[in-house]
Amino acid sequence: MRWVTYISPATGTARPGVLREGMVYGLTGDQDLLGLLGEAGGPVPGGGNRLRQAHEQALTAPLEVLPEGAARLCAPIQAPPSIRDFMAFEEHVRTSNEALGRGVNSVWYDIPLFYFTNPAAVRGPFDEVPVAPGCERFDYELEIAAVIGTGGCDLSPADAERHIAGYLVMCDWSARDIQAHEMRGHLGPAKGKDTATSFSGVLVTPDELEPLRAGGAYDLEMTASVNGKPYSRGNFSSIGWRFAELLAYASRGTTLRPGDIIGSGTVGTGCILELSAVHGTDAYPWLRPGDTVRLEVAHLGVIESAIVPGPPVIPLR
Repeated sequence: MRWVTYISPATGTARPGVLREGMVYGLTGDQDLLGLLGEAGGPVPGGGNRLRQAHEQALTAPLEVLPEGAARLCAPIQAPPSIRDFMAFEEHVRTSNEALGRGVNSVWYDIPLFYFTNPAAVRGPFDEVPVAPGCERFDYELEIAAVIGTGGCDLSPADAERHIAGYLVMCDWSARDIQAHEMRGHLGPAKGKDTATSFSGVLVTPDELEPLRAGGAYDLEMTASVNGKPYSRGNFSSIGWRFAELLAYASRGTTLRPGDIIGSGTVGTGCILELSAVHGTDAYPWLRPGDTVRLEVAHLGVIESAIVPGPPVIPLR
């Protein structure tokens, strides 16, 4: 199944819909996509009865049908309860640290590391993205995110994937200079990651990806470009900590809720921080207003965002 949230021409509001063969089939009723989650996956990964029944309803008795190109797509989950962003790709961790003259801290191999980011800063696949206030080193991060379909706590890696409703492309927009400054205080990241997080427009359920299974992930090419120039290239199958392990760790001693989003962290070569550290900022300059960033993951979709000026810094004292 491929689910979207789009602005309905019929109602002028954001509504869930099914994407099939290039057409969006709007779902009748007043539920959003988040409200359709929450049931066990059963034999079809990520597809609880409520979601499957809504899928059939949208196709057989749609509110409206319109071409995908004519639909204004939003982030599929408009108001996630939480967003955790991990650091699961070893190549990114290793290359970034080696470029800075240090090795990978052994803690990365002990536990999957993550931080919480801002659910109020969610943006859709083609929304503009403002530079964080005061930032001079603005960056993208090419990632994949899993959306929790069924809640649970203290999950085991053997069972955790059953709790995934689907996958998205994710961009964790990062103010690198602000991030570096605040983390000198041994806390964070915070404002360095607070301005925007973008998601692709289609929630793709795991059954759609199963033919592409590669070890603990899927064989999905991941690419990024800035102003049409190729920047990043990687593959989801290279992930070091599997999503099953990320979910198990995230749920340890707490409860994951339907709609919670789990980010993979940056794929190898998937951000300017890494690229500029290896090749220099002349080859890979930081983002500026007027730039266009395009992130794409095969079979999942695209984020294409114009970078615009952000608000000025308001002094605290």
